[in-house]
Amino acid sequence: MERLYMAGSISLRLWWSILMTLVVIRGTKGPAIVNAIIVFLKVGVVLVFIALGWHYIDPANYKPYIPQNTGEFGHFGWSGVLRAAGLVFFVFIGFDAVAASAQETKNPKRDLPIGIIGLLLVCTVLFGLFGHVMTGLANYKEFANSGAPVAIAIEKTPFTWLSQAIILAILIGYTSVILIDLMAQSRMFYAISKDGLLPKVFSDLHPKFKTPYKSNILLCTFIGLFAAFVPLNVVGEMTSIGTLLAFLMVCAGILILRKTDPNAERPFKVPLVPLIPILGILVCLTMMAFMPWETWLRLFVWLALGMGIYYLYGKKNSVLGKSFKK
Repeated sequence: MERLYMAGSISLRLWWSILMTLVVIRGTKGPAIVNAIIVFLKVGVVLVFIALGWHYIDPANYKPYIPQNTGEFGHFGWSGVLRAAGLVFFVFIGFDAVAASAQETKNPKRDLPIGIIGLLLVCTVLFGLFGHVMTGLANYKEFANSGAPVAIAIEKTPFTWLSQAIILAILIGYTSVILIDLMAQSRMFYAISKDGLLPKVFSDLHPKFKTPYKSNILLCTFIGLFAAFVPLNVVGEMTSIGTLLAFLMVCAGILILRKTDPNAERPFKVPLVPLIPILGILVCLTMMAFMPWETWLRLFVWLALGMGIYYLYGKKNSVLGKSFKK
């Protein structure tokens, strides 16, 4: 029975990745409509949970608000808070996906900062309130080793029917993440390929939809197999530390480019340089430092693969790199 369940689960995840890829290949309008519906549904469920659950919070569950460290690094206490912040950082990956769609935005100079900062504020508030209500409804110890912590919290209220709606919202949320990430990653590869750092296949456009469809197909194959056979907690940890490293490198890149190429055209100019990039680097390093060593090991493996592609192919084919040599 367990093998049959796993086979069905793997098959479902593979077919779902294929379906999302087909939606993305048709262009940004389709994903935008689908994602708008998804966001409306999952945000609605989150707001209902917060509103209904708030009246059944037991203040005793907040004592202490930050549980004392068990004596092991990363297990409760402030080290646990920082480790948890790093491990769940993948939930914020959608914001850099917005930036990856800049080439398909009508007025990116105005719209992207408003979209990214506005969404960041709204989602952070909702995320904090959701966690506050959850840990107020049930003691944090009850969530240990549970695959359905929200269901445990809802059992403390009369609204047990809400448990199924929350599960549905979580599944819908995964769908939106897959959809947006598939679109964003293909657009990133498109821009990198246009410079020559990746093969031309990643920047080939569909004759009708004008999207990098070959890149989408390759990503669908890799991501579908990866999602099907790699445990979800490992995928989340790899995504979080990889995103933190990418953000760190962006912050460092701002400092470097302001010195090496001060006259470059900058549609998006970061204010308060070097303060903001330095703070960004410190925050990313802090969260990465508290993550488990296994996550660091996987990061080094992926980083080695990426550096290998760069030095064996990208460096000698980069259009921008050749212009600097001249």
